[in-house]
Amino acid sequence: MPDTPQSAPDAFWRSAKIFNLFRATMVAALAVANWSLEKGLSFELQDRVSISWVSISYLGLIALYTVCLRLRWPNFRLLLSVQVGSDILFIVGLMHISGGFQSGIALLLLPYLAAAGLISRGRTTLFHAAMASIALLAQQGYLMVFDSAKSSDWFQVSMVSIACFATAWLAHRLASYATESERLAARRGNELANMAQINRLVIQDVSDGVLVIDELGVVRQFNQQAERLLGVGMVAGRTKLSEFSPALSRALNGWREGDSTLAPDPNNSNQRVRPRFMPVQVGSSATGTVIFLEDIERLRREAQQIKLAALGRLTANIAHEIRNPLSAIGHAAQLLAEDASDAASKRMTQIIIDNTKRLDRMVREVLDLNRRDRAEPVDIRLYEWLERFVAEFRATEGIAAEIALDCPQGAIARFDEGQLHQVVWNLCRNGWRYCSQQDGALSLKVAPLGDAWALQVRDDGAGVPLEDVGKLFEPFFTTDSKGTGLGLYIAREICAGNDSVLEYVPVSLGACFRITFSGRPA
Repeated sequence: MPDTPQSAPDAFWRSAKIFNLFRATMVAALAVANWSLEKGLSFELQDRVSISWVSISYLGLIALYTVCLRLRWPNFRLLLSVQVGSDILFIVGLMHISGGFQSGIALLLLPYLAAAGLISRGRTTLFHAAMASIALLAQQGYLMVFDSAKSSDWFQVSMVSIACFATAWLAHRLASYATESERLAARRGNELANMAQINRLVIQDVSDGVLVIDELGVVRQFNQQAERLLGVGMVAGRTKLSEFSPALSRALNGWREGDSTLAPDPNNSNQRVRPRFMPVQVGSSATGTVIFLEDIERLRREAQQIKLAALGRLTANIAHEIRNPLSAIGHAAQLLAEDASDAASKRMTQIIIDNTKRLDRMVREVLDLNRRDRAEPVDIRLYEWLERFVAEFRATEGIAAEIALDCPQGAIARFDEGQLHQVVWNLCRNGWRYCSQQDGALSLKVAPLGDAWALQVRDDGAGVPLEDVGKLFEPFFTTDSKGTGLGLYIAREICAGNDSVLEYVPVSLGACFRITFSGRPA
């Protein structure tokens, strides 16, 4: 039992207030009975007046208890013991005024002791019973000394005292059972709350949309993915499935009736989700349904990724198999070129050498593509990095013209440094090939784009024909007879592996490619 008002549960204080109301009702009823009955609670008018004064005084004391209960002062156990002690004194006093045990008022002790035992959860029940027994014995002893009490009355005192202890013991047992039941209920409640919290976390973390529907078609639980896929806002316990998705409601009703033809039409491009239904059963009866909403577009993307991964492994294996005989062909062609005596033979061997180099470059690019997932992104300060890159690019490619560079000092990109070098080098080499090759014909510009930094590589060349824009990033698409058609495709895949986006941006003059990095601009 708590010792402080702060630690006592609210339920204890509410029970004590109800007990106090019961106490006031009993006292008022006794006071009314004292004057309304023909003989009241005593035969003598003087005794009836005394009973009235005692009742009125005790009602005042009950009013004081009411204030203490509202203030929760002093501590709960002490206040309850004081109240029960005053109850015992009041009842024993009424019994004494009314003529002793013959009045039957002593039996009123039993409901008070029982109520106090239940409220105190049995902690002080036997103590209260002992108080009542002592008060009864003291009253009987007083009568034996100062009045003409009979010795046979001691038997009645003993029986009432035994009844007090029996009532206290019974209240103690009932309180113990109630306390254990409360603990079990609290433990079960905590377990259910934990399970509900885990259930909510799991539902929210599932990549598919999840709806929990009861037998009446009302949404009981859902996750954000379900709201996104269905394009509606829902309120748990209020929204009905038929209100925002009649088609899904019909599919659910059909499933409940045994209709299993719920697979989406693959030719229906407007269908965004594929539902799966699972019953929620308690015993042998179904209490609801869980609907899993699979994003068809996501499934298609995942299938495409699986196909591309398989294709990547296949091409890597093929590239490895091609590389050895290709090296042998190139080496043999070089030997033939050394022994060639006429121009026609030299031209033919040179064609073989050029094409073996082209195939070898294609093999290397395919192998690089297969290693694109091995990115190790780091924070790159673009201003310093691009300055070094431009100097290296001009020196390596033998470019005398100036390359325009515009980059804020604080721009930072998270990217694998070696892979960023490969991507930007490819874009700059393509741009330099098709530009006017004058000062500023090739430019690199970094600027914020929404919540991220973006790097633009732009040239002043003829640009990309409109009919070729959609094919730019397709593998093996090229307009150069010496190209492999894998450069831009590999560059875009490398960017995707670094959580960045490479795209073509239409401009009025020349061509422009933009890399949008992940993260916020500084």
